[in-house]
Amino acid sequence: MKITIVGSGNVGSSCASFLAQKNIVDQIVLLDIRKNFSEGKSLDISQMISLTDSSTELIGVTNDYSQSKNSDIVVITCGVTRKPGMSRDDLVNTNANIIREATKKSIFFSPNAKFIIVSNPLDVMAYVSYITAKIDSSRIIGMAGVLDTTRYKYFLSKKLGLSYHDIQSLLLGGHGDTMVPLYRYTSISGIPIKEFLSEEENNIIIEKTKKGGEQIVNLLGTSAWMAPGASIVKMIESIIKNQKRIFPCSVLLKGEYGIKDTYLGVPVILGKCGIERIIELKLNNNEMNLLKKSSNHVKNMINKVINH
Repeated sequence: MKITIVGSGNVGSSCASFLAQKNIVDQIVLLDIRKNFSEGKSLDISQMISLTDSSTELIGVTNDYSQSKNSDIVVITCGVTRKPGMSRDDLVNTNANIIREATKKSIFFSPNAKFIIVSNPLDVMAYVSYITAKIDSSRIIGMAGVLDTTRYKYFLSKKLGLSYHDIQSLLLGGHGDTMVPLYRYTSISGIPIKEFLSEEENNIIIEKTKKGGEQIVNLLGTSAWMAPGASIVKMIESIIKNQKRIFPCSVLLKGEYGIKDTYLGVPVILGKCGIERIIELKLNNNEMNLLKKSSNHVKNMINKVINH
């Protein structure tokens, strides 16, 4: 099993580190355009995992996509990261060009790979990768909902003083301010969330979740990387082990939820073929309106990129 991670910055290298420690893949290729950057990162991670029971091999390369040949999964994390005062949307045109190039070169050497897109604005970049790769959309998956949901569970657990391990929830829609909370589908050990806090109180937690990434940018001057890296690994593990886990991921909708030709976060079954099935929930009018609003926002950005 071979995994290539395009982009060896904070997100890419943390993903490689978490994945290597799990000892579930044979080889990880770290690739970056910066000379010797991936080589240094892979050497550091290799020396770290020599202290563990993992036998995963790491290879760092500078802009040589031939080394990614026959990868089972390609993770694309490259692109310009957010700085304080920037939104994810501010990155759209610059990162679209980067994602096109990374996708073209990766699909050339690994035509059967599944792709996990992490670069921001995520839903738009997933769509850019899809139209560039020209492969079935089940193999182009955006990582957003896994991260958004784990942030929500963290903030909710702190509010309630309960373990986040017992919280089950889903957040739909675009990655960012237009994410759609599903209060009705949130529970704690099977107990509906309404038994613990009101919808109005929950909305305050949702707002904190929406700003979770921005808060880190303001504190550190750059985007988060530990939680995104761990979120990617969860998705990789479900694919390579064919676990068929249900995750909210950014996927191409073809009429589901009344939305077409747009990448958007919805619950899916993730298995060995990538997206095994899109799960279409029965949303109420308010939830559906919020999802359509989120979809329109993403679609407008997609149109700007295509027409740029």
